[in-house]
Amino acid sequence: MAGPHENLEHAEHAAHTNKNIALLISVIALFLAFSETLGKSAQTSAISYNVEASNLWAFFQAKTIRMTTLTTAAETRKIDSAATAEAAIKDVMAKQIDTWQKTAARYNDEPDTNEGRKQLAARAKDAESKRDTAMARYHHYEVASAAFQIGIVLASATIITSMMMLAWLSVSLAGLGLMFTAIGFFAPHAVHLF
Repeated sequence: MAGPHENLEHAEHAAHTNKNIALLISVIALFLAFSETLGKSAQTSAISYNVEASNLWAFFQAKTIRMTTLTTAAETRKIDSAATAEAAIKDVMAKQIDTWQKTAARYNDEPDTNEGRKQLAARAKDAESKRDTAMARYHHYEVASAAFQIGIVLASATIITSMMMLAWLSVSLAGLGLMFTAIGFFAPHAVHLF
């Protein structure tokens, strides 16, 4: 039978262990808060870049429709001009054809305003690239959050069961969570899980 002195030592050891586990839970919860915050930020960025890319592609399509309409009108007017014998009408038609062709060319390439089709396509592809990076970050932060959450549960179970192996598993999951947080932050395209 254990004496009162041994019971007191055992209780003090259990209390000290529980304090350490509580501290571990607090630290993992802090890491969880960071990964959740980074994940929400990445998710919001991904949505914003997706909307931006969609808007730019819609603008690209509108410019394409306008350019096609003007090109078709210019070609039709050339045919009409060939059928007309009057020089004055041909001159007016030629000026209109020239105006439409210049406008169609401007719709295709307008570096001054960065709103030509070529520029819009480049901007849309850039937004898509940023969206993909933000989504990759988001997925890594989500994996990190899951690892932190499971680590917290295992650390909590350590207090109830006194099985220190659960605490070590909790520490390992926290390390895994930190690794995925770092991957998401520094090299989101390094590991492809999804």
